[in-house]
Amino acid sequence: MSKVTDVVEELVAPIILDMDLELVDIEYVKEGKNWFLRVFIDKDNGIDIEECGIVSERLGEKLDELDPIPNNYFLEVSSPGAERPLKKEKDFEKAVGKHVNIKTYEPIDGEKEFEGKLLEFTGDHVKLEMKVKTRTKQVEIPFEKVAKARLAIVF
Repeated sequence: MSKVTDVVEELVAPIILDMDLELVDIEYVKEGKNWFLRVFIDKDNGIDIEECGIVSERLGEKLDELDPIPNNYFLEVSSPGAERPLKKEKDFEKAVGKHVNIKTYEPIDGEKEFEGKLLEFTGDHVKLEMKVKTRTKQVEIPFEKVAKARLAIVF
């Protein structure tokens, strides 16, 4: 049996394609006693609550019809927010020039978390410009070592 997120991705793909939206991420997580199925969608100019509602309604109908999830769960469809995750290569390409936070599977120069301006993405590596106290340094991170990445807000 496929993972829940894979099944949901198959079900939501035609809905978001029809609405000219982008699927950013799908989470199926247990929090306390409850299960949550979260679908994050976006488009270039951002999405509104009405679009989230339409996707939620259409996806909910498909999920009710096929019943692929054994547990009771809450379905949430929303924008990924300002600190949206970077999952796909195209996400990294779009984020060049923006401030990002990256966590790695293993240490690079003794560190596993990096935050700074994304200077370059080649498919093989990401290059960040980071501030360390009063100086600026660049770090290259092999793409296969990226565990998690997201846009970051600078204060």
